[in-house]
Amino acid sequence: MALENFILGFDKALRALAGVASASRSNPAAKAPDSVLDDTERRHSAGLMRVNHVGEVCAQALYQAQGRFAHNDAIKLQFAQACSEEEDHLAWTAERLRELGSGPSILNPLWYAGAYAMGVAVAKVGGDARSLGFVVETERQVEAHLIDHLKNLPMEDAKSRAIVEQMRTDEASHGATAAGLGAAPTPLIARQAMRAMAKIMTTTAYYL
Repeated sequence: MALENFILGFDKALRALAGVASASRSNPAAKAPDSVLDDTERRHSAGLMRVNHVGEVCAQALYQAQGRFAHNDAIKLQFAQACSEEEDHLAWTAERLRELGSGPSILNPLWYAGAYAMGVAVAKVGGDARSLGFVVETERQVEAHLIDHLKNLPMEDAKSRAIVEQMRTDEASHGATAAGLGAAPTPLIARQAMRAMAKIMTTTAYYL
């Protein structure tokens, strides 16, 4: 069983890093109208969607690590379900990047490794309650970040906006579910550190 879990986890990591994630739900952008973006708008949309793609790479790593080291079966199941929905986001953002003539961050292996290590540390040191609390705070910060993207994406870019809107809905749901499973509050210093690391990641990923 341990070997099987390792192989499955390794496969998920490779899929996330190689950009071959598959979505279980239809892409919300499919029903959005096509739009003509000028070069500046296209580059800006691509930068923002690359940031969102990096966020989904990190979400895969975090949820895989936290789920692997969770103690409660119900919590393990929740991490697996959330990870599946985040893989939808990963596939959608990757597809949108291709449509915009761009690609994922060249630093994705670094982002993935760092997020996985963080997930392991939170799950093993803090236990299930702290791990769930980390999810609540992460999703709160991600939702705020997505709201900001909706303000900054070109209004004409209906496809990117449709994807971000659905991501926002899903992230809020993940946070609410984690809270309902018994999440413990995340200490202030940890919340501040999370925001600082997210700032570094988002600023870098917009360009790289």
